[in-house]
Amino acid sequence: MSLREVVNATMTSSRMLWIDASAGVAGDMLLGALVDAGVGLDVLQAAVDSVIPGSVRLRAAQVTRAGLRATKVDVDVLVADPPHRTWTAIRALIDGARLDEPVRAAAAAAFARLAGAEGRVHGISPEQVHFHEVGALDAIADVVAACAGVHALGVSAALCSPIALGSGTIEAHHGVLPVPAPAALELSRGWDVAAGGSGELATPTGLALVTSLASGSAPFPAMRVEVTGIGAGTRDAPERANVVRIAAGPPCAGPQVHGVAQEYAGRRIGDAVLLEANIDDLDPRVWPEVLAHLMASGASDAWLTPILMKKGRPAHTLHVLAEPEAAAALGDAVMAHTSTLGLRRTAVTKDVLERAWTPLAVAGGTVRIKVGHRDGRVLQVMPEFADVVALAAERGEPVADVLLVAQAAAPAAGIEPGAPWPATPGENPA
Repeated sequence: MSLREVVNATMTSSRMLWIDASAGVAGDMLLGALVDAGVGLDVLQAAVDSVIPGSVRLRAAQVTRAGLRATKVDVDVLVADPPHRTWTAIRALIDGARLDEPVRAAAAAAFARLAGAEGRVHGISPEQVHFHEVGALDAIADVVAACAGVHALGVSAALCSPIALGSGTIEAHHGVLPVPAPAALELSRGWDVAAGGSGELATPTGLALVTSLASGSAPFPAMRVEVTGIGAGTRDAPERANVVRIAAGPPCAGPQVHGVAQEYAGRRIGDAVLLEANIDDLDPRVWPEVLAHLMASGASDAWLTPILMKKGRPAHTLHVLAEPEAAAALGDAVMAHTSTLGLRRTAVTKDVLERAWTPLAVAGGTVRIKVGHRDGRVLQVMPEFADVVALAAERGEPVADVLLVAQAAAPAAGIEPGAPWPATPGENPA
């Protein structure tokens, strides 16, 4: 039985994907890792052809990088003068293509992140962004094919190692740029990164893909590894293998995974479950009560995202973040309190600050101040809004006025970002 047949025979919709980007990441490296893991090149080519037919051809070959075997996927552009497209034009191509819906959504999300980053860097609306390097046909192929490959592996959740960005300078459309390039640095916000070596190790396309496909930065998750893949970049540096590695398989059950926080690089990492459902037939007046009920029933968080479903129907995606042991009961609550016929469950990893609540005297009453801290230092400070609302009602004052007073009370008591935590004696009158 071929590797691809093994992949197809063992495919499961509950697979977790881990992406090792510790040597950097680019679109072609991800494609190589997916093909190396058993995804057929014809599957990727078909997805690309549905978006930009007759424009590119994918080729795969075995190579070595610093002595390590890997698969290299090249994208041959078949068009003499590839156009520079706006995000609006690329989105229209993706929307009009014959793609599985998860592939379409993932590809659109990756390019939306690219457009947002480029727009912020250049001070323009994402809709006005003209993609040059990242908007070329090979980059469209990278994004669409990578999303199709992850879908073909049956992945329902993904995590990524800290990402090596590189150092030095590169030649770009706008001239010489420092590494990480401005768009790459923008895309890395909220993710664990490191320089990791010289040159551009993480491209904007690669960063947009991993930060769209993965839910966060984390060490290798507890899983039963079913498939692995190694994808090569173009350069072959002797000091390190220029590759992206992936591993996929179902998450392990048991206390080593569920409900146990881990320490990783000084951070508290905990496992959770994300429940989601697309709903287009619920009276919108019901949603506030649904969210309130889910929070009262033990959800860590619950929120809505407006979406458009098939035939242009307006709808909402309901998201419920839950501890693993509460996921089943909250799933039942979603079924009971909404009109959905089913929901998706995705294993995710949370990186959370330690939290504390400190009561402070504010405007003749008491407001709890929520403090997020790590490594003995305060990082986040915010008055508990419910306390502010209650005190404003009690005193007959505007909520905004009481909130301003509460926000000023915290630093006056020595509770502000950068301050030691717990507060030293005499700093906190509470």
